[in-house]
Amino acid sequence: MGKIVSKNQPCIYCGSKDNRQVYNDGWSHCFTPGCPKPHVNEDTMEIDDLEAEFAAVNGSNQKASGNKLTVEEIYNEYPFAADTERLISIDVMKYYGCKVGYDGSGKINEKFYAYNFDENKVPQAYKSRVLPKDFGKRGSIGKVKGLDGSHLNSGGKRLVITEGEEDAHAIQAAWFKKYKTFYPVESLRGASVTKDLIEDRARIRNFEEVILWLDGDEAGAVATKEAARIIGYDKVKIVKANEKDASDVWVKSKGDPNQLLKFIYNAQPYTPAGILTKDQLWSQLEAYNEIESVPYPSFMTGLNDKLKGMRFGEITLWTSGTGSGKSTLLREIALHLVETTEDKIGIISLEESPAETARKMSGMKINKNPAKAEIPIEELKIGFDGTFGTDRIMVLDHQGSISDGSIMDFLEYMCLSGCKYLFIDHITILASEGTEGLTGNEAVDKIMNDLLRLVKKHSVWIGLISHLRKADNKKKSFEEGRLPSMDDIRGSGSIKQISMDIIAFSRNVSSAIESERNTILTKVLKCRYTGLTGPSGALTYDFDTGRLKRGEGFDSIDDEFDLEGIEL
Repeated sequence: MGKIVSKNQPCIYCGSKDNRQVYNDGWSHCFTPGCPKPHVNEDTMEIDDLEAEFAAVNGSNQKASGNKLTVEEIYNEYPFAADTERLISIDVMKYYGCKVGYDGSGKINEKFYAYNFDENKVPQAYKSRVLPKDFGKRGSIGKVKGLDGSHLNSGGKRLVITEGEEDAHAIQAAWFKKYKTFYPVESLRGASVTKDLIEDRARIRNFEEVILWLDGDEAGAVATKEAARIIGYDKVKIVKANEKDASDVWVKSKGDPNQLLKFIYNAQPYTPAGILTKDQLWSQLEAYNEIESVPYPSFMTGLNDKLKGMRFGEITLWTSGTGSGKSTLLREIALHLVETTEDKIGIISLEESPAETARKMSGMKINKNPAKAEIPIEELKIGFDGTFGTDRIMVLDHQGSISDGSIMDFLEYMCLSGCKYLFIDHITILASEGTEGLTGNEAVDKIMNDLLRLVKKHSVWIGLISHLRKADNKKKSFEEGRLPSMDDIRGSGSIKQISMDIIAFSRNVSSAIESERNTILTKVLKCRYTGLTGPSGALTYDFDTGRLKRGEGFDSIDDEFDLEGIEL
């Protein structure tokens, strides 16, 4: 060994800042216990036989697989080090917070991928990988969730998402080697956990484009399809490579960044749609033919007769004058679905707070109207538990404003979280707030097209409330019981064109006769599924219970209403 020419130098293999000595014969030695390459020729990278001797003296820093480790132990006691086999520099390992463990010969035999960073950028969990590829011997230390590297990025031009940590590190190594800087590259924990993208969807969509480079096997293809659906086809591009994954490309190209990065630059937009063959068309016909119609509550007999109920993939529009009972009617349907199905429900009520919605629905559940008399909190809790206790209802807290244009992201999140029925009250407020800088009919057109895309993409049903145009002064007002037509719907014609079902109803809110004042008349203006339209019966509002029930004396109504005092 030559003469010492420099002391207290950093070590690129174990991460120590001042424990490597350099000699005049080109060799260097690191005195950090467990360093994987303590004695190395800096020019040729040849490892001296002394490495085994030093390793025997220094020993291993590795606890046996299966022995319990804590997050604190890994964070404080395990080092950063370059992975020379996978060509990952110590800079990349530090960037992701990835620690390593060594065996008794001084070789890396375990990696700890860092997850769940807190506000101080300290990981709260690690995922163990015993080399070459065993994730089960030790498992996870702490609660591992989300994407590896997600704490590093909030938005920008391009985000690359891979299927595993090694692939993300390989791409980052290529970026760093070529440009001496880091770019947004993150990884899923595996092909089976694309659900992690749901919670992180809003942040991911802050990037102009998202490059998916998942494994080139069957599991990767399935994961790519699901990831693209979650993130949104408008953002996603797909990498097609000649190797199974990015790490393989990196190693087989011997660390040539150009060979790896070209696949990212050549990524193509994801196109899920295509021309159907006759077999594919027949399969879709069969699926459509088997669509289930979920009936409305039994007291809505007339609506069930004409509409046959609700169907996934459809938008049903409800329209009436002010105070006619639109919100109450939709709450009845929501309660009915909670009681008769196992599905989740999303409620977007823009005219009342979440607390108001919960209070009214809880009262309806126990047949008590909080508008009539104060309901003791103990009783209200019974109604609340009966309605919301299964945690199947998601309620949007809009905080009085949705002007940031995020409503569609909220709806998408509800769908991705499992909601099959969405109740939106109402489109007029959505349009008045504007969307993507649009206002008026342009905003309505955009919203309706987005809603149509949503119900088809996620196979959900949307119950949508719309207000009416101001009535002609020569005619009786809607609040006096006049049933509206489709031309009375306020806003763009896209509302009536895109909606599959349209139900109009009315109530004479100013009548001196209580029974007339509490009677709601319904009429189907459109049903794309059955083609049936016309009068569909009456409903009666019970002020004591806050509930709707079947209108008395209207069982045989088919072609016309005979309620005195109500103009049709």
